[in-house]
Amino acid sequence: MRIATWNVNSVRSRIDRVLGVLERHDLDVLLLQETKCKDEQFPTLELTAMGYELAHHGLNQWNGVAVISRVGLDDVQIGFQDMPGFGDPVAAEARAIGASCGGVRVWSLYVPNGRAIDHPHYHYKLDWLSVLRADAQRWLADDPQAQILLAGDWNIAPTDEDVWDVSFFEGKTHVTQPERDAFQAIVDAGFSDVVRPYAPGPGTYTYWDYTQLRFPKKQGMRIDFALASPALAARVTDAMIDREERKGKGASDHAPVIVTLD
Repeated sequence: MRIATWNVNSVRSRIDRVLGVLERHDLDVLLLQETKCKDEQFPTLELTAMGYELAHHGLNQWNGVAVISRVGLDDVQIGFQDMPGFGDPVAAEARAIGASCGGVRVWSLYVPNGRAIDHPHYHYKLDWLSVLRADAQRWLADDPQAQILLAGDWNIAPTDEDVWDVSFFEGKTHVTQPERDAFQAIVDAGFSDVVRPYAPGPGTYTYWDYTQLRFPKKQGMRIDFALASPALAARVTDAMIDREERKGKGASDHAPVIVTLD
């Protein structure tokens, strides 16, 4: 079984690339983030023609998450329990969707960016992660053998080697200690990064900004992760980051992250 997560940065602009990733990696499940469309705008016909089912949560041209599966798509859940919202008035955003696919409970997650240190969005990000950790911890407490994958764009670089130049990010989000602590809290709750052992750093990134020729200069960040529960982590036999997908005209600024299970 092969599961991938990818911040596609507009699914309507990149549906051909989505189809290509599904076929090239022979994916059973693909989790998308930043789809940037409403549910009724999602391009479904091409996916159903390939034998995939789809669950999508999108409210407007921002955010948006999806689960695409050919091994079943059951018990779809929009957002996790008590997931914080943002804005004035405060409203839930399209940042999390869960489903059961082939016996695995997958979550496609688009963690808030944070924008700037001490910005309201930064505190929203930390609250969002705290509530996710509490829910994830409860899921494992209820069933220690549960097979759960928390995957997506976390908008956090957990270690210094996960950015091309840590001094460049001084005073910026994604690398602050509170953000890293929030990520580590989910690891401490029992969820392990199952990709890093197969794709170690430094220099192994999942995101390269469009500006300043960041990709050809190899100036990236590792901010997309697949965190697995113990029972699921035991099934992982391989993982990779598809850096090739970042190349060429019309690429997303993120690369797909792929996990293979026995």
